[in-house]
Amino acid sequence: MMKYTSKNGNFLVATLQPKTLSNYKENLNHLITYIQNSKSELIVAPELYLTNFDYEHFEEVAKFYSFALEKLLMVVDKKILVLTLTKKSGSNFFNEAIVIYNHQVIHRQSKYKLFKLGNEERYFTAGEQKSIVPFEIEGVKYAILICFELRFKELWKQIEGADVVLIPARWGLSRKVHLEVLSRALAIMNQSFVIVSNSADEDMASSSAIIYPWGEFFANDSFEVIEQKIEFKELKRVRRLIKMD
Repeated sequence: MMKYTSKNGNFLVATLQPKTLSNYKENLNHLITYIQNSKSELIVAPELYLTNFDYEHFEEVAKFYSFALEKLLMVVDKKILVLTLTKKSGSNFFNEAIVIYNHQVIHRQSKYKLFKLGNEERYFTAGEQKSIVPFEIEGVKYAILICFELRFKELWKQIEGADVVLIPARWGLSRKVHLEVLSRALAIMNQSFVIVSNSADEDMASSSAIIYPWGEFFANDSFEVIEQKIEFKELKRVRRLIKMD
């Protein structure tokens, strides 16, 4: 039986929709300030929010990984934080999704589907497809798709059964409709909540959203933070009403 994170089955979620500044530490301080002052139990930040794809300073970006992670581990207590960071391992760089809860990293996965239009494969090494699987926190099943991975139906199949799908993204403005349609379709198809966090930089789509398994969504491109309670009884209702097996 699912153990809800909050006693009444309601779970306050925040999806962030900030602009990324050129100063990594300013971005980190901004995120930490929000974490410390927020009542949200789950916080999702855009893909590489702290540093952006700063290929010109890639070694500096990778060194920031340890600094940022240490600071975040200190402040993330009973909340769940989801973000991606650039990590260097040997001579390879990975776009790594990290889930922090109770001062610990409890899940990691590196971006598997790199976006060729953005030349990501020139700088990053792809992660492993097998790492894209549901994982559990306090009885709730989560899964992560990083930005471009949202487009691949085989990955939708791979995360079936997740209660909440988390999508940290840096999705371009010219493909805004794609992000909105795909994320809502994923929620309906997999009968799950979908939490999209996307950048609000000028060339980015914004479109951060909290989407219910019936397709209802909460979004506002003018907000830096979108907060909404998700009700787990809605999962049971939808899955009972339309059985997919």
